[in-house]
Amino acid sequence: MLRINKSLTEEELLDGCRKGRASAQRGLYDRLAPKMLGVCLRYIKDREEAEHIMIGGIVKVFEKMDQFKSEGSFEGWVRRIIVNDCLMYIRKNRNMSLETDIETATNHPDLSVMEDSLNQEDLLKMIGELPVGYRTVFNLYAIEGYSHAEIAEQLDISENTSKSQLSRARKWLQTKLVEIEKELENNITNGSTKH
Repeated sequence: MLRINKSLTEEELLDGCRKGRASAQRGLYDRLAPKMLGVCLRYIKDREEAEHIMIGGIVKVFEKMDQFKSEGSFEGWVRRIIVNDCLMYIRKNRNMSLETDIETATNHPDLSVMEDSLNQEDLLKMIGELPVGYRTVFNLYAIEGYSHAEIAEQLDISENTSKSQLSRARKWLQTKLVEIEKELENNITNGSTKH
């Protein structure tokens, strides 16, 4: 059995992949798969579908390897391919129920109360519970760094719809945070802190 040297650099793995070496492809896949599955799961709740999209995206990376010119981050280039595949899946398989009117949140959570009780995993879980349209725009804007113009182009919607979806996602998250804040305050008041 051939063992992959874990100390291979990214450039060595990329070179091996360009030469069609299966061991280099496996090594690169092992490095990319966990992070890229995390990206897919932010957009697609169904783990099996997310894994399918991640694997297809990485296959696409191997097929397009010659298009990466070592300008910028390789992981960023891969991430863009994966995100685009997630968006294609959403467009083909989900009604995003995009809405255009903007509401403003009236309650703003006191994040200092939740500082010790809310971790990154909890926040990602909350984002995962967003309706698909809100979640998609929120991920693209807040996490991937796309502009509203880029989101509009990617999703074939107007910039105002993108802004509306982001506003609604934020309001939804704020409402959830206010609920958590109230629960924490009740626990503190009752003398039983829950972690």
